[in-house]
Amino acid sequence: AVVSTQSTGDSTPFRQWYAAHYGVPAGRKKKQLTEEKEEVSQSIHVKRKIASRKDDSKIGQLRDDQFSTGRLYACIASRPGQSGRCDGYILEGKELEFYLKKLKSKKAK
Repeated sequence: AVVSTQSTGDSTPFRQWYAAHYGVPAGRKKKQLTEEKEEVSQSIHVKRKIASRKDDSKIGQLRDDQFSTGRLYACIASRPGQSGRCDGYILEGKELEFYLKKLKSKKAK
């Protein structure tokens, strides 16, 4: 049985969630950030919540590159079954670096 499989997925839902949760768009270039700044009406409570999350909003360069290309690497952790659903997580940090190196060496062959 397959224990874990690496896969790619569309980053749009994650990018939208990140923008709504942290108030900062992910995967955009610096020039695009200044051009697309538009005011969204928010309550004072929501503004304070987003301001408190700003410290945690840093994402790595590798994941930011994935957001800009529109594809995220993920690991499917559940075993295949009859339900048509799967559980998993988005690769990050050392694990993401490892699999990116594997993919580059595989493409080079």
